[in-house]
Amino acid sequence: MQSTEFELNGEYVELNQLLKMTGLCDSGGAGKAMVAEGVVCVDGQTELRKTAKIRAGSVVSVGDVRISVLEKQG
Repeated sequence: MQSTEFELNGEYVELNQLLKMTGLCDSGGAGKAMVAEGVVCVDGQTELRKTAKIRAGSVVSVGDVRISVLEKQG
């Protein structure tokens, strides 16, 4: 499994945008399609809300990729 970290710049990031910003898809629209397909999990649960608010402490997984969402330091 490939693990990566994503540092939040605000209170939350929308799920489809997180997928785009971490390079798992090319666009927000492609991110929405991935979520609609049911292949994205947030904290171990399948997430079907394309613009779900992902906050610090969450773990998003797609296939063998795991993204740990961190609060921005400093």
